[in-house]
Amino acid sequence: MKIRVRFAPSPTGPLHIGGLRTALFNYLYAKSKKGSFILRIEDTDQNRYVEGSENYLIKALNWCGIKPDEGPNTKGNFGPYRQSERKKIYKEHIDKLINLGAAYYAFDSEDQLKKYRQEDEKNGKTFLYGSQNRIKFRNSLTLNLTETKKALEGDYVVRLKVMGGAKVSVNDEIRGNISVSTDLLDDKILLKSDGLPTYHFANVVDDKLMEITDVIRGEEWLPSLPIHKLIYDAFNWNLPRFMHLPLILKPNGKGKLSKRDGLKDGYPVFPIKFKELNLGFKERGFLSEGMVNYLALLGWNSGTENEIFNLSDLIKYFSIKRVQKGGARFDYEKACWINQQHISKSDVKTLMEQKIVRETLEKVEEKKRINILNLVKNRLKTLNDLKNEIRFLDDPQDYDKKSVIKLIDKNPVKIMDQIIKLLNSDIEIADMKQSLFEWGKNEKIPFGLIMQTLRLAIIGQLSGPDLFKICALIGKNVSLKRVQKFKTFCLK
Repeated sequence: MKIRVRFAPSPTGPLHIGGLRTALFNYLYAKSKKGSFILRIEDTDQNRYVEGSENYLIKALNWCGIKPDEGPNTKGNFGPYRQSERKKIYKEHIDKLINLGAAYYAFDSEDQLKKYRQEDEKNGKTFLYGSQNRIKFRNSLTLNLTETKKALEGDYVVRLKVMGGAKVSVNDEIRGNISVSTDLLDDKILLKSDGLPTYHFANVVDDKLMEITDVIRGEEWLPSLPIHKLIYDAFNWNLPRFMHLPLILKPNGKGKLSKRDGLKDGYPVFPIKFKELNLGFKERGFLSEGMVNYLALLGWNSGTENEIFNLSDLIKYFSIKRVQKGGARFDYEKACWINQQHISKSDVKTLMEQKIVRETLEKVEEKKRINILNLVKNRLKTLNDLKNEIRFLDDPQDYDKKSVIKLIDKNPVKIMDQIIKLLNSDIEIADMKQSLFEWGKNEKIPFGLIMQTLRLAIIGQLSGPDLFKICALIGKNVSLKRVQKFKTFCLK
């Protein structure tokens, strides 16, 4: 049987990286087994619907290279791929469950349910609407046929009829066997009063009709697994394989990483920005390859010492057996390090296609752009670092004070006089390093001190890219002026 998996987000706002990782693991699992990856939009909760979310979801997945084989914008044989367009399908299956005696109509008002809930809370009980107490509520199990028909003229919901005194057991490929007493389960609402299905019902029906073989989703859905098993059983359907992924935790390991954490602590939690909310990884200067690589390592490992993978590598190495049970801490510094490796390995012409790079270098001579990128790309944790790394193109406006104070005590003027002499000569910049090394050896001046002097003169600080490559880029005349300016500064 061909593997078929789905990613089924709700269009309620930006895509959190927890959801994106679910999409990624579904995609990797499918592609590693020559299967299909389906995108399904679960938009039955119209109260939470946010305009523009669906287009955003598709755009975010495309940026990450996670392209659906079937979905709202991709032809397939199992549509529609929006749940709001499948109402007729759900109604047919609800009617079937009712006729089978596996579901029933419930007519209780919100006020009535609230009253029962408060009574149970007062007595220290957890409120359940189920096998233990459904007889005291107003539903088609307690009303006669005439009363039921009349009640159906008003608002109603449809509930799953969970049989008490039994065990529900279902296997999870990551966590093993999950078993729970049906006495602890309530009669979940399957169809809401607005005529739309709940997640539980639509999810199961769609997975069955779309021939989903493997359900890979977040750990937060684990408590729903017994209910979903009961719905499958009610229809006498075979279950797909289930795999529940570990949570992505806050950096301190205390609790699930939320959308608000990024805004509060200043790191991205979305792949790309949504409207003008918190910027995404893309806007923070991440390559999609770097972001996807890091995301894959949150809860999975390849079994090798390597941590740097492109999407093809991830497909090759991915195995659900290597997904951990415990939560994975979000580490933004680690994400930046992985992104740095991808920037370093990238071809500069490919980097030039990035909007951030083009905008940062737009005022630089075109013929110099490739050389500049080659010089600094290994130093970039994110593409946004480029602006800071090319400050050497401008004359330093000040000098690192601590470094200058240490240098003044070591008579740097003699060193600068020699550098000025070389810059005024016919020597090529590429040959200056060796010439200064030999001169320093003869004068008993440490080469490190010579380099510190030149670096402070050229860029104003002791850290930066290859110094002589900088000098070659800015030219001998500019280099000469900077050394002369620094000499004047030191003599003050």
